[in-house]
Amino acid sequence: TALLHAHLTPDDRQRLTALLQHDGKRRPITWLKHDPKDFTQKVMRDELARGTLLHPLAQCAATVLPVLGISQAAIAHYAWLVGFYSLARLEALDPDVRTLYLLCFVQRRYLRLNDHVITCLLHMIKEYQDEATTSMQEQASVIQSAITKDLPKVGKVLKLIATPQHPPETPLSTLQQAAYAHLPPARLAELADYLLARGTVDDAAFYWAKVDTLAQRAKTRLRPLVLALDLAATRPDSPILEAVRALQTHLAASRPLTQVDTADLPTRFIAVKEKRSLYTTDADGAADLIRDRYEFLIYRQLRKAMDAGEVFCPTSVQFRSFEDDLLSDAEWANKDAILARIAEPRLLEPIESQLAALELLLEERIRAVNGRIATGDNPHVKTKKGKKRTTWSVRYPRPRDPINHAVFDTVPNVPITSVLQFVEERCPFLGAFTHVSGRYHKPATDDHIIRACLVAWGTNMGLGRMGTISDLPTHVLTQASENYLRLETLRHANDLICNAMVAMPRFHRFDLGDQVHSSSDGQKFEAQRVTFGARYGPKYFGRSKKGRVSYTLVASHLPIVARMIGPHEHESHYVFDVLKNNATDLRPVRHSTDTHGTNQVNSALLYLFGYDFAPRYKNLPRKMATSLYGFQHPRQYGDVLLAPIRKINTALIVAEWDNLLRIFASLALKTTSQQIIVRKLSSYARRNSTRQALWELDHIINSLSMLDYVDSAPLRQHVQRALNRGEQYHHLRRAVSYANVGKLRFTTEDDQELWSECSRLLANCIIFYNMTLLDRLIAQKEADGDTVSAAALAEIAPVAWQHINFYGRYEFVTIPERIDLDALVALLAQHQYRPEGDIAV
Repeated sequence: TALLHAHLTPDDRQRLTALLQHDGKRRPITWLKHDPKDFTQKVMRDELARGTLLHPLAQCAATVLPVLGISQAAIAHYAWLVGFYSLARLEALDPDVRTLYLLCFVQRRYLRLNDHVITCLLHMIKEYQDEATTSMQEQASVIQSAITKDLPKVGKVLKLIATPQHPPETPLSTLQQAAYAHLPPARLAELADYLLARGTVDDAAFYWAKVDTLAQRAKTRLRPLVLALDLAATRPDSPILEAVRALQTHLAASRPLTQVDTADLPTRFIAVKEKRSLYTTDADGAADLIRDRYEFLIYRQLRKAMDAGEVFCPTSVQFRSFEDDLLSDAEWANKDAILARIAEPRLLEPIESQLAALELLLEERIRAVNGRIATGDNPHVKTKKGKKRTTWSVRYPRPRDPINHAVFDTVPNVPITSVLQFVEERCPFLGAFTHVSGRYHKPATDDHIIRACLVAWGTNMGLGRMGTISDLPTHVLTQASENYLRLETLRHANDLICNAMVAMPRFHRFDLGDQVHSSSDGQKFEAQRVTFGARYGPKYFGRSKKGRVSYTLVASHLPIVARMIGPHEHESHYVFDVLKNNATDLRPVRHSTDTHGTNQVNSALLYLFGYDFAPRYKNLPRKMATSLYGFQHPRQYGDVLLAPIRKINTALIVAEWDNLLRIFASLALKTTSQQIIVRKLSSYARRNSTRQALWELDHIINSLSMLDYVDSAPLRQHVQRALNRGEQYHHLRRAVSYANVGKLRFTTEDDQELWSECSRLLANCIIFYNMTLLDRLIAQKEADGDTVSAAALAEIAPVAWQHINFYGRYEFVTIPERIDLDALVALLAQHQYRPEGDIAV
């Protein structure tokens, strides 16, 4: 309190208090709580207006909050409370507490606002670029087709001169008349220019001609966004930042660029090859910039520079500088203590000894794997000799672990409410749902209401619809949902259920290769309503539909971590994130993804943090032909099928190791969202020696992984089964979220996260029920001495839902009918089971 009073001026307090007061139109705090739902001009104009209101308050927060010494986690929580509390609740708070909460809210909202503005800016620039590029390609294609058609006629014209049918004294007019019979004069001149240009079409002319037509539209959309940003650059003399700031100055002064002298416009950012398209000649013969093209090039180069990390926004989360995402210099001064606290063995071991061990291992694997292929000891690799080179392929295992196993066809149908009750009796997960205020103890009578909320959210039905088809009114459901359902409570409940399954006596029958083998993959959901995070995905949603992706980590059939991401985001950026944020007792040792989960850094990151990364590439021979590395020069390996393409630069890894350790420590301590760091590390546009060193280390680990994959049939089988388990979960998740035709109905990103976690919880409960039933049935068969049936049942996946009823009228006030597990086991034990899953009566 004393620090607040010391560092906040009366004007600052007044501006914060005014957020809660009606200004004649609305209460600003209510308006600020709204996030933009799309990129339309009106929506983004409102977001920019919020930025104008927040800017001075954000500057105040940036000054005061560091003095208070509040952690980023606490700031995020206090900001969330402002979003959660009603206006009356905020006004009832102690004034100093309210002031602190509002400062935290202002800071977080302003950072998020800048993320929204930059995301929209980059998205719109790309749209205009794509539009110009598409037009260029279409026009060039038409021109090229016409040229291809007319070129034989040019040959006929040349023959008029080359053949003796026209003697040397033939008048030029006669030759021209004969030539024009094949091609008109203008067309002949065009084809001559084409040949003089070495057979190329001037694509740039088509590109910039299209830019001329869309310039006014682009300026209307992009100018307000650029003007609102405070950008910085890694280079103090950045040419593109100089141009952007000059543009901002002219826009702020409402000065058209046509009124600015060419000599006063920064041009250092213009590449030589672009200049011929950007300049024209004025009446005096002097070079003059084409202003619309010049401005569009600024936008295009700004997008490129931001993708490369050369230009950034200090007051954002997603787009601040890479160095701001890492531990500060002052923090890293205590690196020994930090690394000891992280306690990852490979971060503590000297890199020189690690590289020496990796060299021995990789060189031995290159020799052994090639040797086994050459001698025929690896029958799964098939080679085919061609005229120029030998091609090869590897046999993949057939899928196993079918979903909705026939065993569950004989299980009596039960409502989802009874399944939740069944799980709660054996794993009291409802205890995770604490009241948002913390100090209120949840009465047991609220449990049935929470179950109703979980079903309403998880099935994609919504609280309103649940209120009409159940015995609980909507207002009761809404209040309970607001009080108890939060990301942290839902994730804790999911963790409790997963931990209870891990503790089951026969759980580790789902290990692959005697270890926990996980996978992660994204599942696409079409959005029923427009949301800011949704994007077009023609491959998944159709040409005119948007959607989002639920990215899930599945281990031993259990969905243990989930994240909601956009279809435009690369799934590989979230692999490390979901693994490191796994709070369950189930700790994967090996992890697999499909090709979408791979990038330039994941193999190295997972190796350094104790995971074995085993991805399945779509085209492994092609991948190995371009991505297999060794510690020797390629000539040293001789004529082998799997030959490294280049020698690893170990000196670079050693030289950059301290900088790499700082990155790894930042990831471990979660200085920012881990996916943000991984995204920046894996970007091809961001090239420097530290990133290149990490990529070199990744080459080593990925080469080992690919060689093992080729050489080991059991590994390929385990990878396939791990990925299949992820697909099985996706089928279950789709069945759980059946309402509204499975389309994502929630509009805010927070609500979409809640929906994702509730659906995952319902899926976990179904898996818990199935797993408990199978465990008891296996135990019964073992007790009866029927080891064949016990072994067959142990192979059955617990992912099944044909015996679960999600539909009908829901009753929560009435205690659901208990599932009699003993009676179920007795019923199922009457059958015998075979390894292929058939039931013998």
